[in-house]
Amino acid sequence: MQRKRFLAAAAAGLAGASTAGIAIARGDGHDDSRALPLRRLRLPAGGRAIVAFAIGQHVNVIDTAGPWEVFQDVGAETGGSSPFDLVTVAETTDPVHATGGLTLVPHHAYDDCPQPNVIVVPAHHATTATREWLRRAAAEADVVMSVCTGAFVLAEAGLLDGRTATTHHGFFGQFESSFRQVELVRGARFVEHDDVATAAGLTSGIDLALRVVARYLGRPAAAATARYMEHESPRWRTA
Repeated sequence: MQRKRFLAAAAAGLAGASTAGIAIARGDGHDDSRALPLRRLRLPAGGRAIVAFAIGQHVNVIDTAGPWEVFQDVGAETGGSSPFDLVTVAETTDPVHATGGLTLVPHHAYDDCPQPNVIVVPAHHATTATREWLRRAAAEADVVMSVCTGAFVLAEAGLLDGRTATTHHGFFGQFESSFRQVELVRGARFVEHDDVATAAGLTSGIDLALRVVARYLGRPAAAATARYMEHESPRWRTA
């Protein structure tokens, strides 16, 4: 992935984390609202961005549905329409069995998926084909975001090498021992670099998706989306 310049911001109070040049949304109840600057992303010339959700067997439902709801609800509070086109992509278009018995049918296989602007990687059992597609697609994407143990998939694909990241608290030890080339940030809601970001897990994916909306459309658009969703967490504002 092309190494873009990192966000020139840091959050205090995360002992042991290298915070230079990253944005960290803390998950400990501390509100650093608006403390860190937005590094804006631009919508494509046509005004629409493709958001591709990379899914596979045992994909976590809220890791997928939370960010999906955010991107689909942009503009709903004000009667507008979302500029994000949402698709699911997997190794094949065969049904994917998600957690809790939900079944999803991917829109695309990796070999026919349009180039996404945003890639969302929820927790799931990723294949070698998934990691290969991520490496290719990430090179042309604006941002790749993971939720929960989706961070393992990004790390396995080499997209977090030399960077800081977070994942679900139940997997901190496994992540640190598996990916020594990645510095784990504990206690973060999400950790963001210009072109890759990792959310801690489950509902934190909603905050990170709102952050991505804010980067494209500004904080007012993200705030209106959160209000429409009845989402009261301020953590997406923190970074």
